[in-house]
Amino acid sequence: MKSAYTCQRCLKNLGLPVTNLGPSTRVWPISGIRSLSTRVQAEVRRQNGRFLPVQQKRTLYWEQVSPREDFKRDRSNQVYLPENVELEETNLFHRFSTSPSPRIRRRAAFIKSHAYCPHPSHRQTRVVASPYDPEARKESGPSAAPPAHVRFECPDCGIPCYCSEEHWADDYEMHLELCDTMRQINEDDHDINSLRFFPEFLYPPPQFDEFLPNMSSWDTYLYTREFEAIDKERSLRQATNLLTYPVTIASVIHELSPYGIRNGLTAEGLKSLTALRYSLHRPRDGSGQSVKGIRLKPPSIRLFILGARAESSLPRPVWNQLSYLFPRTTIHIILIGPEAMVRRESEFPLPDRSGRNPFGGVVEDQLGSLIKITTYTDYYHDMHRTQYFQPYDPYFDCFVLFHPGLGHPASSHEWEETLPQLLETKVPIICTGYTEWDMIRDKEWVEEKMKGEVDLLMHPRENIFRSLKWDLNDLDPADVTCGNWGVWGFRGKRYEAQEKENPLSGVIAL
Repeated sequence: MKSAYTCQRCLKNLGLPVTNLGPSTRVWPISGIRSLSTRVQAEVRRQNGRFLPVQQKRTLYWEQVSPREDFKRDRSNQVYLPENVELEETNLFHRFSTSPSPRIRRRAAFIKSHAYCPHPSHRQTRVVASPYDPEARKESGPSAAPPAHVRFECPDCGIPCYCSEEHWADDYEMHLELCDTMRQINEDDHDINSLRFFPEFLYPPPQFDEFLPNMSSWDTYLYTREFEAIDKERSLRQATNLLTYPVTIASVIHELSPYGIRNGLTAEGLKSLTALRYSLHRPRDGSGQSVKGIRLKPPSIRLFILGARAESSLPRPVWNQLSYLFPRTTIHIILIGPEAMVRRESEFPLPDRSGRNPFGGVVEDQLGSLIKITTYTDYYHDMHRTQYFQPYDPYFDCFVLFHPGLGHPASSHEWEETLPQLLETKVPIICTGYTEWDMIRDKEWVEEKMKGEVDLLMHPRENIFRSLKWDLNDLDPADVTCGNWGVWGFRGKRYEAQEKENPLSGVIAL
């Protein structure tokens, strides 16, 4: 690949103005900063004989320290990249506390000050969430040792996981079950914070209608959508960590979905998704740009993503991949939740609430001709009471809940008012979960709360397009999950009227 071509393509994806950097200059994107999703004002500085893009820094929830550690400034107040963060593929493993990346060092400090030791000799620090929760091994009596924060870093995975070396050695067999996975998390995090070029984040443009995607697996999907060839497992994990959100939705509602009656869908689920697929895959109507080609356009497909968190800050080219799978349909993604604009206030200041925009929605309508994204920071049940999104149509609407925690003790109370409103719409609802137990707990909670007023559309099962990258819970290092591990669906129960004729009176009763 020529360096000049790579330069232009990087700048196009980063949203930067094209600058003539010369034929031998190559631009390297900064990882860990959401540069692909926004057009942030950036500068190109020269350092050590090459150009590097420098962008505005975004502070994460555990980055409550001075930014001086991240960037180096000279007397003219010019910002340079942090030192000692360019890592080779063979040099990705480092202990968190001594990492060359300042961001990972602060993450290690956050873990040590908030996470507790999982050794069974300590007292429980929270309610046990599942039978597989490591907290269930701890003692609950007064004779147990008091809780202690993690201080010791495992030499094999490099992540703080126990309060002392003695507890780590005593509980080594239990830690060994997760040690390899945690080491993989360590190396992946250092990789995403390195300065290497990420070809896996170059997304293909739309294809002709004759090109059909194969949604049997990640490999077939990436190949038929003509992504850049990914020949390394680590690069595949980084790519699927972002693509899992739009592709998971598409894998359920697409006409070439891998889920059917034999592997997940119920009879009611097939009915609901057939109606939605009819609108998503419309036949050609002869429309064109001339006067004779003018046709009435149907409404956009509305995808309501409730409780939006990480998915709201996805790079917008990632969401475009969803619209490319439905080339003759316009899609309106509606992100709703109080955390939908976290760490994005400086990028999109919330507009004033007015009669035309009563909930202060942030509208992004220049992402392409087939997709629009609107973000609201209110709760859905407050908006539903005002009938703001009425009417709902099963042919054009769908709800999506990514890791909602419907049955989790810490978050179930937030859904008690929303759940009856969702079932009232009779619109399909797609849910994902971190684990199989997480999905079963949510399903049982929904069935218990609604007492038979629910139609199951899809049985809980492993998601074919789950994220292949494992994530670490900073509040509990023993909690290792991956995004969208499983998927299932439900809907408000439908009652169909049946006509019956009385042979004696001839009256037709409903």
